[in-house]
Amino acid sequence: MGVLWTLCKEGPCTFRELQHRCETISPTVLNSRLKELREAELVEHDGRGYNATPMGSELYHLLVPLGGWSKSWAKKFSSGRNRQAS
Repeated sequence: MGVLWTLCKEGPCTFRELQHRCETISPTVLNSRLKELREAELVEHDGRGYNATPMGSELYHLLVPLGGWSKSWAKKFSSGRNRQAS
């Protein structure tokens, strides 16, 4: 979902730009993810670059609240572990 997240948050881009935005992803893995996302009709390529489809954008907007929740949970979980270690 990181690829979809990046396209929705930062906008359409070429393969090279997307690889740069995703930083640690290898070209092989990125190519596989894009193929999977295209087959799922969440991402499309329009000749100029990759972008999220309407369904991909809808999924992104459903995941945003989950992302916020997971950050809160991780912060709480992390602080709880730090207290236990003390």
